[in-house]
Amino acid sequence: MNELQSRKDAALAAITAADTPEAVEALRIEALGKQGWISQLLKTLGGMSPEERQSQAPAIQSARAEVADAIAARKDALEAAELDRRLANETLDLSLPAPDAPRGSVHPVSQVMDELAEIFADLGFSVATGPEIEDDWHNFTALNMAETHPARAMHDTFYFPDRDEAGNRMLLRTHTSPVQIRAMAKQGAPIRIIAPGRVYRSDSDATHTPMFHQVEGLVIDRDIHLGHLKWTLETFLKAFFERDDIVLRLRPSYFPFTEPSVEVDVGWQDVDGRRVLGGDGDAPGHGWMELLGSGMVNRKVLEFAGLDPDEWQGFAWGLGVDRLAMLKYGMDDLRAFFDGDGRWLAHYGFSAFDQPTLSGGVGARA
Repeated sequence: MNELQSRKDAALAAITAADTPEAVEALRIEALGKQGWISQLLKTLGGMSPEERQSQAPAIQSARAEVADAIAARKDALEAAELDRRLANETLDLSLPAPDAPRGSVHPVSQVMDELAEIFADLGFSVATGPEIEDDWHNFTALNMAETHPARAMHDTFYFPDRDEAGNRMLLRTHTSPVQIRAMAKQGAPIRIIAPGRVYRSDSDATHTPMFHQVEGLVIDRDIHLGHLKWTLETFLKAFFERDDIVLRLRPSYFPFTEPSVEVDVGWQDVDGRRVLGGDGDAPGHGWMELLGSGMVNRKVLEFAGLDPDEWQGFAWGLGVDRLAMLKYGMDDLRAFFDGDGRWLAHYGFSAFDQPTLSGGVGARA
């Protein structure tokens, strides 16, 4: 027992003299760790007789408690001393600006969606939405797309194994055109809407992804013609690209949901290796770029939507939101839009305060 008293006194003296938290921790391990000398003494109690344990256990337990209390007290004292030192020596200059806090970025697609809504709201359009999980009737049949149309093939469209209550096949919508059908059936005519949102097709490369964003427009009224369509698109593109020299070329084409149908090309030129929209595509050094498809709404589509084609007519158009962002802000790979790379978002993203306004410029960046 004299040896126990001597070791305990030596440990308490060392703890009192320890001047760093690391030194205190080393003494704790030496005495109370798994291989510490007090821990080893406690283990020897198991091999003693009841009489021996009764006589020696209290002293060992008392030594353990005293050492543990001394270690805790010394740690508290050292931490308090360190805090006092820091308070005495460290200062905070309250006149300095606060450090920048981490900020997120508004994705270019979200920014362009807001820009589209701002421009078309000024033209009298409202924003319409619809389900991304669609039925075959709204996605294809009501848009005058025959059963043999290539878009209905499994290699182009993501189908679900189940059907709805009416027996229609369910799928991920391939365009936002079903929103037009639903809007016409619900609201009737006249109607002026844009339908932005996610769409899905089985395609993937540098300019295509299985999920992308599309915006479509629809105008239904009396005495609507292609001249209204061209003016609307010209006005939109001039406001979106913030250029007055946007020139369009309409080429005859075919779409099952419009008749007549036109592809819309826009003039562009190469500026420092980047395609910049603007100018006549037939001018020297310029060219034409196909940008979107459009046309007068097919009579059958109007009938499917519950409208009388002898009373109402209109135009529709559609283009990729991601492509608009790429053309306006200079991105060259669509796949980067969905990688979630913080560096890419920091470079191309927008501040939450970059709210697009027609007066301030829909693409103005803070």
